[in-house]
Amino acid sequence: MTTRDFPYVALALGSFLLLVVLRGSQLADDGLTSLPLLTLLVVSEFSFFVNAIGAYIGFNQLRETGFQPLYSLITLLCLALSLYFMWLGVQLWPL
Repeated sequence: MTTRDFPYVALALGSFLLLVVLRGSQLADDGLTSLPLLTLLVVSEFSFFVNAIGAYIGFNQLRETGFQPLYSLITLLCLALSLYFMWLGVQLWPL
């Protein structure tokens, strides 16, 4: 795998982990989540960093090679997932 391909991997991994976090954060009848809170927070933080790195690499690649529609879409989706995981991690944290 080259560095150029990392945004594709980041988007695929982030999409899968988004399903895990959304499914695991659903409340059961007893008020507990399916996955422990610490697990949800760690997965959210890991996914945030992976997608942020994917967006960074994607933007650098686009700057070097010029505009490519599919690669731009993948890069923007990595950025959106990164921001969503950041927001989700804050929302999961009990205050």
